[in-house]
This record gives sequence, structure tokens and C-alpha cells, in this order.
Amino acid sequence: MTGFAAATGADAPFSWAWEVRAVNGRGLDLRLRVPDWIDGLEIALRKRLGATMARGNVTCNLRLNRDESVGQLAVNEGQLENVLNALHLIETRAMDAGVSLAPSKATDIVTMRGVLEQTGFEDDAAALCKVLLDDFEIILRDFDAMRQQEGAALHAILSAQLEEVETLTAQATGLLAARKAEMSAALRKNLARVLENADGADADRIAQELAIIAVKTDITEEVDRLGAHVEAARLLLSSGEAVGRKLDFLMQEFNREANTLCSKAQMKELTQIGLALKAVIDQMREQVQNVE
Repeated sequence: MTGFAAATGADAPFSWAWEVRAVNGRGLDLRLRVPDWIDGLEIALRKRLGATMARGNVTCNLRLNRDESVGQLAVNEGQLENVLNALHLIETRAMDAGVSLAPSKATDIVTMRGVLEQTGFEDDAAALCKVLLDDFEIILRDFDAMRQQEGAALHAILSAQLEEVETLTAQATGLLAARKAEMSAALRKNLARVLENADGADADRIAQELAIIAVKTDITEEVDRLGAHVEAARLLLSSGEAVGRKLDFLMQEFNREANTLCSKAQMKELTQIGLALKAVIDQMREQVQNVE
């Protein structure tokens, strides 16, 4: 099932943006783009995503920024020594020349270039990894909530389509008696025609061949299997498990029975039902691609 979630977070000096999205897929394909210098982050993300879903093409992106302006102030002792020596030399020369200077203040000294420096944080990858994973749990809940909502809507759509298949199957069942009578009459008529134009033909052999044809054109089994497939699909939808692959296979069986019904129909009303079944089943097959 498709899903999407995005959010931002921060923990000085870092800020980040998450984006997780999923589209339909036959299996589970996880594609992660995260900083590779944070050891263990990608492995942990894969594990958590894999525990949440079993099917789909998932991309997870993390954009991580570091604020270089954030840091601690520290005195550059070497530069401070140079500044103090320079001030001492200036004051000495001024006194020798009889020039009076105002006393130097600490605030004047720290504003001189290079005396006070800003140092960066030492990056703690393990601590950052924990913060990011904790934040990801929130994103993952939002992501899964969206998928759950889509799943509920999809369940309603598939349930309605199964009801339509069940209704069409019941209509086909109602026509079986009339079709059987028509087929029997047609076979008797054909048998009589063959016997009239086949001197010396073995009537029992001809009747046997026509009986085989009648069996081959019977659609009772196809109709019964369609009903069984409807029940199987409903059980899968209500199981609460990842049943996308099983439904894929079941759709193939649905389609096979509908095709056989159409090919054997030999009755306008049944042909119309078979075509309607094929249309609904094709719609179901498309929706099943979204099922995990």
C-alpha cells in the first residue's frame, strides 16, 4: 500500500528532515539515503521498516544539517600572549616618550582578533543515532497510520467487488437449469441429425461421444469454484495478515474460471455474465496490487 510521512527535528548543533514514502511493489524493496558516518543508523532503520511492512517499494530519506555557528567560546592563549606582549611594548614606549595611555581593559583585549575563538562540538555519532531513531518512531507511526487508512478503504472496495462477483455467480447458477435443458435438446437434435445421415453408424458410440461433449461443456464446476474463491478471498481479507501475494494467486484462479465460463457458455445470458465477471475480476486484480 502507498504511504507518506515527513517531519523535521533538531538537536543542537544538528537539524534534520525525514521523508518516508511507499508505492506498490511485488516484494519489499527498501531504499535508504542516510548519512553513512552515523554507524548503525541504516541497519536499524531497515529493521524497523521491515517489521512494519512486508510489501512495497519504500524510500526513506534523511537530510541532516550541522549549524557551524553553534559552539563554545575559548581563549586562544597563544594569541593572547602575543597581544599582551604587544600592549606591554606599546605602554613602555609610550612611558619613555612621556605619553600617557588609558589603562587597557579585559573587554578591549578579548575583542582583538584571534584572542577569543569559537570552537565546535565534538560530534557524538552514537548519541545522535539514538536521537534520530527515537524521532523516526514518530515518523513511522504517522507513515503506518496513513497505510492503515488506505488499507481500510481498500478493504471496502475489494469487499464490494467480491459481492459483485458473488451476485454474478448466483445469476450464472440460476441459468444452469435452463442451459442444461437447452444443451440436452440441442444434443438430441444433433444426434438425430447424425443418425439420419450416417448409414451403419454405431448409435451407442455416437451417443457416447455426445455425452463426452456435454460433460466438457458443463460449467457447474466453474460456477462452484467461483463461489469457493469468493469465500477464500473474504477469509484472506479478514485474516489481518500480509496476504497480498496470496490474493495475487487467487486473482489468477478467478480469471481462469471466468475465461472458461465464457468459452463454454453457448448461451447469450451466460456469456454476458462471464464478460461482466472478467471486468470485475480485472478491477479486483488492479486493486490487489495495492494490498500488502
